[in-house]
Amino acid sequence: MMRVLVPARLRQAVRTWFDARYISIADHRQDIRDALWEVQTLRREMATLQAEVERLRKAPVRQPAAPKIDTTRLDDAHRLAQETAKALDGVLQNEVLVWQAIDDLRSRLAPTPRESAGSPQGPSSAAGERPCA
Repeated sequence: MMRVLVPARLRQAVRTWFDARYISIADHRQDIRDALWEVQTLRREMATLQAEVERLRKAPVRQPAAPKIDTTRLDDAHRLAQETAKALDGVLQNEVLVWQAIDDLRSRLAPTPRESAGSPQGPSSAAGERPCA
């Protein structure tokens, strides 16, 4: 590697440009943590909803005492159930994408045997940070 003297103003301009263009590793990790927290929250809500569905399926069907049925409430319930099913399908697909991204990041950040042979702390120990993939 070759070292070249660079004026401080140019170095600062380049660093500012990089900082404005790329997200930091810490921010990226926090975004992943936030996404995982949302997925776990939605998973708990999904389990609650599934338990409620099972309870309603097992409940005995009662015949209405009066012939008057509130069809607007039934229609609303059916519409909401359909919308919830579509939204939940999207959430589950996004969860799969998040886990695929996490697995991809883990595979990229795993040190190769050639890199870890040079120093006990790996090749990026001098800079103090891992390179952003």
